[in-house]
Amino acid sequence: MRSELGNPRLLRVMNERRLLDQLHREGPASRADLAKVTGLSKPTVSAALAGLEEDGLVHLVGEVSGRPGPVTSLYDVNAASAHVAGIDIGRNWIRVAVADLRGAFAGRTDGRNTARTSAELGELVAGLARAAAREAELDWSAIVCAVVGSPGVYDQNAGRLDLAPNLPGPDLAERLRAALNVDLVIENDINLAAVGEHAYGEGRGKSNFALVSIGTGVGMGIVVNGELYVGARGAAGEVSYIPAVEEQAVDQRDAREHGATETLAAAPGVVRAARAAGLSLDTAKEVFAAAESGDRAALSVVAAEGRRIGGLLVAVAAVLDPEVIVLSGGVGHNLDLLGEAIQRRIAELGPLRPAVVASALGDSGVLLGAVAHARGRAWDLIFSARMG
Repeated sequence: MRSELGNPRLLRVMNERRLLDQLHREGPASRADLAKVTGLSKPTVSAALAGLEEDGLVHLVGEVSGRPGPVTSLYDVNAASAHVAGIDIGRNWIRVAVADLRGAFAGRTDGRNTARTSAELGELVAGLARAAAREAELDWSAIVCAVVGSPGVYDQNAGRLDLAPNLPGPDLAERLRAALNVDLVIENDINLAAVGEHAYGEGRGKSNFALVSIGTGVGMGIVVNGELYVGARGAAGEVSYIPAVEEQAVDQRDAREHGATETLAAAPGVVRAARAAGLSLDTAKEVFAAAESGDRAALSVVAAEGRRIGGLLVAVAAVLDPEVIVLSGGVGHNLDLLGEAIQRRIAELGPLRPAVVASALGDSGVLLGAVAHARGRAWDLIFSARMG
């Protein structure tokens, strides 16, 4: 039997993928430049580009003249040749984006998460996804693949979401697949936020970093050697279950379901602390607004929250030693108010001094990560199809 390397179709597709990866990373290039940088022969480059151009995956984008010899044609990826969808399912909001193969959004739809059952949530997500496709002037059937970011850990073998108490029904993954009817990947939302941060934000250009999200929940995404790290069973980064110093004050049922750290440090815990301090406030956002206006009780609550976060970050630094820790989420992004207390607690706990920055991606981090992941998945599917 011939080896795979002797398979002409495989060699052709490998060469095509090599050229497309180069164009995707570096932008437009000539045949001669592509041959030089990839080490492929000029005839091989020309043949591969001809096949890719015929199928619409690359296109001519310009010419270079003014130097000796014939006019040089420039090729680039045809980013509009296929589209993907990124979906962020949160406790309160659902966000959907349809994007091209370079990640440019062609349509986006956000909606409140009002679903009470997994069936309702599946239909709600599907409706928003199709609305985003219409905004992009596409039929949903044209979407190559979709990536969903959701709280919890997706068990591929069982086909279900675990550790997601804020979402309805153990059959949610099945409902989403049926409602969307597309090649679908389900990933933890904070893992995707880390992917988004690596592609577009404070993690760009960094090989080792962690994203810690503190909002309605607490979670962490980890990038090691430039790749997302999820652990043996997908539960790496579930820092909500790290024991908390104040665990004796935590309702044990909440601690078992959500984790002790999440129960104390997430937005509901901030509200409980504010009410215990005599503040009649309903959301963490209101607590931080009161602190910003100088309310002493709110400032005390925020300082205590900063100390909790500082302790968590030292634990992260001790295990991972990241180049930087990115804070995100509705609570975590308030680094201007939390920063002093965080740094003070870090200093108290020993010599580790992790660099801490706020995410610059706002509430779009998970969505951007889902799109980035979907783009890679789309190229894999496209080239699998080219293999026949």
